[in-house]
Amino acid sequence: MRLIVVAVGRAKAGPESELAARYQERAAKAGKGLGFRAVETLTLDESRLTDAAARKGEEAAAIRRARAGRLILLDERGKSLGSADFAALLGRWKDASEDAATLVIGGPDGLDPALRAEADLVLSFGAMTWPHQLVRIMALEQLYRAVTILAGHPYHRV
Repeated sequence: MRLIVVAVGRAKAGPESELAARYQERAAKAGKGLGFRAVETLTLDESRLTDAAARKGEEAAAIRRARAGRLILLDERGKSLGSADFAALLGRWKDASEDAATLVIGGPDGLDPALRAEADLVLSFGAMTWPHQLVRIMALEQLYRAVTILAGHPYHRV
């Protein structure tokens, strides 16, 4: 199963991008032995339309074109899951021969309601709003944590 992070908006160069790349690499290495074929990141351009609803719609169309497999949207109004529960969900999807799971970080205006309705899971990293750069790091770290939990590796401690 492939694990994909799709983010709307460009990542800026610097320590945040380096840390995100480090977690991506760690997750890819740790996941190979478990049947996770790849950990990928895709960056989509923000819409330049003037109306917020239209921007979200255009970004949703780009997300639909980029996604594969199960769809997980990151949103502060989503469901809170512990890391072990998130890992178990990914493990069940992998064991059910899902081709991929795509985690989506929306643009500055958020996510289109129609896209939310299509999601397999709307996931929250908490009620606070986080900068996109940090959310990328957090998403990739949680993928790394999930594969280490599934592998029985001691990285995750309760």
